[in-house]
Formats: sequence, C-alpha cells, structure tokens
Amino acid sequence: MHEHDDDDDVGVNPSTGTPLAALIEARLSRRDLLKGAMAGLFTLGGCASLPGTARPPLAFAEVPRSLDETHHLPPGYSGRVLVRWGDPLRAGGPAFRPGAQTADEQEAQFGMDNDFIAYMPLPRGSRSSTSGLLCVNHERNSPQLAWPGITVDNAFDRMTREQCEAEMASQGHTIVEIRRTAAGWSIVPDSRYTRRVTARSARIRVSGPAAGHERMRTKADPAGTTIIGTLNNCAGGTTPWGTVLTAEENLQNYFLGDAGKGGREAAAWKRYGITGRPRYAWGRHFERFNLDREPNEPNRFGWIVEIDPYDPSSMPVKRTALGRCKHECATSAVSHDGRVAIYSGDDERMEYVYKFVTRRAYDARGGAANRDLLDDGTLYVARFDANGRMRWLPLVFGEGPLTAANGFASQADVVIEARRAADLLGATPMDRPEDVEAHPVTGRVYVVLTYNERRKPDERNPANPRGPNRHGHIVEIVPPLVDGRPDHTATECEWGFFLLGGNPKDAAHGAQYAGPVSDTGWLAAPDNVAFDPSGRIWIATDGQDDIAGFADALYAAEVDGPARGVTRCFLTGPRGSENCGPAFTPDGRTLFLAIQHPGEEKDSTYDKPSTRWPDFASGMPPRPAVLAITRDDGGEIGG
Repeated sequence: MHEHDDDDDVGVNPSTGTPLAALIEARLSRRDLLKGAMAGLFTLGGCASLPGTARPPLAFAEVPRSLDETHHLPPGYSGRVLVRWGDPLRAGGPAFRPGAQTADEQEAQFGMDNDFIAYMPLPRGSRSSTSGLLCVNHERNSPQLAWPGITVDNAFDRMTREQCEAEMASQGHTIVEIRRTAAGWSIVPDSRYTRRVTARSARIRVSGPAAGHERMRTKADPAGTTIIGTLNNCAGGTTPWGTVLTAEENLQNYFLGDAGKGGREAAAWKRYGITGRPRYAWGRHFERFNLDREPNEPNRFGWIVEIDPYDPSSMPVKRTALGRCKHECATSAVSHDGRVAIYSGDDERMEYVYKFVTRRAYDARGGAANRDLLDDGTLYVARFDANGRMRWLPLVFGEGPLTAANGFASQADVVIEARRAADLLGATPMDRPEDVEAHPVTGRVYVVLTYNERRKPDERNPANPRGPNRHGHIVEIVPPLVDGRPDHTATECEWGFFLLGGNPKDAAHGAQYAGPVSDTGWLAAPDNVAFDPSGRIWIATDGQDDIAGFADALYAAEVDGPARGVTRCFLTGPRGSENCGPAFTPDGRTLFLAIQHPGEEKDSTYDKPSTRWPDFASGMPPRPAVLAITRDDGGEIGG
C-alpha cells in the first residue's frame, strides 16, 4: 500500500476535459514518431548545452532491478542512515520505544514517513556544504507498521486516543542542524535550531485572502487566524529568502462525520473527496476532526505553510494566496524582473498544475522586505493546448466565471475552493501532478505526472496522451526569455514532453525517451525531481513495485546534449518503500534521500513486516529514514 491508494483519489472533478483524440494524433502520432518529427516534442526547438557548465557525463554503473529488504547503490557509493523515525533530536531526549511511543516522546523525536528534504546551509545565505539545517517533511502514518496488533483493516476501529495523538505528533516537519566531519554526517545534538512543527501542537498563523474569513473560523479559533497543526506534509520547496515551504496534501484522510447531510460545505467537501469516512481515526477521539462538530476545520488544511528554519522562535504561516488543494510541492523560481513564481501540483488523478506569481520583486538584500511576499500576487492554473502552447489562467475573483453568480463572494472563496475555480476556467486535467520544478539555469519547468490508470481513451488530452496511463510522464514547460532570462511571470509558454515513462521495448506501454535507455534505465511512476549543481535531473519514483514488479528507484538524466532524457538507475529502495525528496549540498558531493514507508506491502505488519530496514533487528519495525549518500572517493555524485 503506497501513499496514493484508491482512498486518496476520491475527489470528484466534473471537468474531465474535452475528448481530443484528433488533436492528440496531430500532436503525438505514430507516423510522426517514425518520421522523427517527434524530436520537436522532446527538444522544443533544441536545447543547447547549459551555459557556463562543463561537466563529465553520468558515469556510475547502473543498479540492477531489485525487490528485497534493503537499498542498493552503485559500486563506489555509500548510503548511511543520518536520522530515522523515532531518533531523539536532542542529547538526552527520549529513546525510541517501538510499539509504545507516547505523543510527548514523538514530539521530541524524528517523525514518521519522511518525504521532502531541504538542505539549508549555515549560516543563512552561505553555500556551506559541511554545515547546515536538514528540513524534512513527515507526510503520513502506517499504523499497521507502528503498533502491535494493528492491521490495515482494523486500524480505524482499534486505534486508541493515545495512539492517534502519537500519530499527530509524528506528522508535520522536522528541523535539525547537521555537520559533516571526517567521520561523515551527523546531527548536532544541542542545536538551537532543532524543532518539530507537528499536526498535534504547532501554532500556525493564517495569512492572505482567507485569513479571518468566516469559512476558516472554528469554536477553538473564532477569529479564523490561528490553526493548530500542519498535516500530510508531502513535498515542498524553498524560497530565495531562506524559508521552507511545506505542502499539505491528502486532507480528506482525517475528517469523520456525515458529509452527506448537505449544508454550506457539502459541495466543497465532495470536490475535495471529504466523504466523512477517513483513513485515520482522529475524528473518533478529537472534536476538531469531526465534521459534525467542526464543519469548517477541513478548510484550514490543504495549504502551503512557510517556515523559517533559521529562526526557531518564528511562527509558521499558512499562505492562503497560493490556493487550497492536495498540494504535492511548492517550488520557487525568480523571474527576469525579480518577482517570484511558486509552482505546485495538485496530486490526484485528473487534477491541475498551479503557479503563484508575487506582485512585488524579491529583495536580494534580505530582511523584512520579503517576509510577506507570498501574500500578494496572482494565482494561476495551467491549460495545455495541442499546438505546443500553454496558458496560465488567472484565478482572480471577479474575472471571468469567478463571480457571485457561481458562488464566489470574494478571493477567499476562490482560494478555499481553488479546484472548483480551476474547473470553471477550463484548466487541463492531468495524470496526478506531483513535483513541479524549474531548472535553475534554463528556467524550464518540469511537471511530473505519476500515472493515471483510470483515464479513459476518450478522456485523453494533449498533455496527457495515454488513456489509461499506467507509467506516468514528465512535461516540460518553456517560459519565454526576456533579455536572456526566463520570464516565470509569463501567461503563455511553450511545452513538450521530456519523457513518457514505461518500457520502450513494450509497444503497449507507449513509452518514449529522447534516446535509448537500458533495460534497467527505463522508469515508471515518476514522483519527485531535483537538480544537482551540474544541472542534471534526478527522478524519484513512487509505485514501480505495483506497476512493474520491482522496487522504487532514483534515476538520473541529462537535460541537454546527446544524452538528454536518457534515464539511468542510481538507487533502488527496500521493498514497500518509495524514494522521496532528493536534495544536494551545494558542492554536489552529498545527496540526501528520504526512504518513506519501508515494508508497506500487503499483509506486512508490525508483528511480521516484509523488511526491518534499516536496523534489521529482531522486534524493531521498519523505520523511515534519511540517507546521506556520498562517493567513496569524495567526488561529485553522479559524475
């Protein structure tokens, strides 16, 4: 069971897209492939070598396919566990007690199911590759792997209040200081920066158009401006001014109650998949997760949360101007004029890709000038056309259909119901938009679509040409250039395909890469991406074991030159896990990677897990962990 089971994709999108088979064939046809005309789709007019880069080609020996208890790296590389679920974050902190954790203990320990990772150099603004802050999301819980006697089938009924509270304490975000010495990377045990931002206890300010709105108010927060907790923290991003953005994703998994009675929020609940029958039992024990007691509480989740890791006294902020959905990520790009774009995917089948553009420019001198930059700007949603152009459509109250006639009384309603607003604008329903990352040199934006086996052939559209799509793909958006610099504020861009996942030797997959890939190099279910300091793309997967029968993996590829888009397998994870959040130190000599939910497979439980990675100790459950990967000779990763 992975993070995107059927109960995660329960939102109801009435806008499945106009059937566009003829247009698809014009954009992506077998005849054009055979003629070589497909090259334009993969190069978008050609991509010269990255300016100012001179790097060796990817030289590691590809890792074979696997499906076993541990992870595998190429010869000459080491991957050491830096921190794992339950590790105390301070000297003298509570030790991990498997199967018996309390919430207070978990608040002082590394959380469960680590996902997004940011390495933030110390001091702020430096490029140190030996001292920094490790900022890590904790997306979810696997109760059947955390507690004796719990299974997937009985968890909802058997989880106690104390166990649910420990789950709350395990989600959210962790900040720890780390340092590299001759002995390798380790946590600084008494750092002033260490803190947890959890679903259980974190006080978080609400800012932007939804702050104080009546739909955000609850009995515990009648002002609608302070929320306790952030949950289901999936991917994220960082800002140019040195803060972390953590994305709240599958909010529907937490709210119990009769959502079918009607009432003001019933339609919005349906659009976000809030059925009142959640995965987690929190609503059985805590009033705020019970829809019958607090019908507005779901509106307080599904946001992007900004955290300043360098200021442990600062309060995190939910930036509502960026819209509410099942956010997978929030990645930034500075445009030609200094304004900042934040890209995000709504991670569900048939959902959308968004960006937010600040009204004011980023002040590189830092300070308070950038503090609330994300409260003022324009939110957009993407529409992809068959002619190789795409448009960013503004989600602005009073423009087009976003008016009182369609139930929007203010911009607060627009951002709270961003999905419905995007429906009305005619955005393109995508195949599970996950990470969306802009290349730091070229500015090209890579939109990762993990898969959509439910898309029907007559629901295909230009940017999602396979129905069903079992293997996923990556779309490449090319913003226009202004004085040689990418314009991330542009509302019209070019687009094409970077790759269509699957095995190119199996015609049924419909896979396409810009060059030949090896039998171990082709991929399925792309999820997170990152760029190393040399500009190469690294692609982590989520679901290859279900789709292809081998473990999730991490792949690398060039984004330019003759090997552009030719993926190579660098790491395979332990069975039942996914690989998340790849992040590099500025010198490219360390790669941090999250191994999430190892052992999460059918019939795998705390009492009898399919792996005990990474401890492999009797009685110890599998533990999500962050690996610090280095080359044995001290060189750059991948080179």
